[in-house]
Amino acid sequence: MPLRLKQMMDAANASVPRISPSNAREMIAKGNTLVLDVRDGTEVAASGKIAGALHVSRGLLEFRADPDSPAHDKNFNEDKTILVYCGSGGRAALSGKLLKDMGYNHVYNLGGFKDWVDSGGEVEK
Repeated sequence: MPLRLKQMMDAANASVPRISPSNAREMIAKGNTLVLDVRDGTEVAASGKIAGALHVSRGLLEFRADPDSPAHDKNFNEDKTILVYCGSGGRAALSGKLLKDMGYNHVYNLGGFKDWVDSGGEVEK
């Protein structure tokens, strides 16, 4: 039977804990944290991103996160806590599951960018 979006989302939500913006701020304050924006470039250009976040669109995530890839981004480190967000949390959940499958163990779904903004979180344009 083919895998459908609902099953992928259920698996992602089961393996990647969702956290609040206040929890995220606490984790960021502790250090050794990568905040990851997986939205498309047009979304980031229109709204900005969480201050200090790394933008890697979901379509390029595997290439940037894999240490054996020529396109690897050195910001990805299996020892870091990774907080993933997108527009509403769906792509963040799927991206978080992918990262966990790739060996990143400390991955959390921060949800949507709007949640961060509404909570008073710092944004950079």
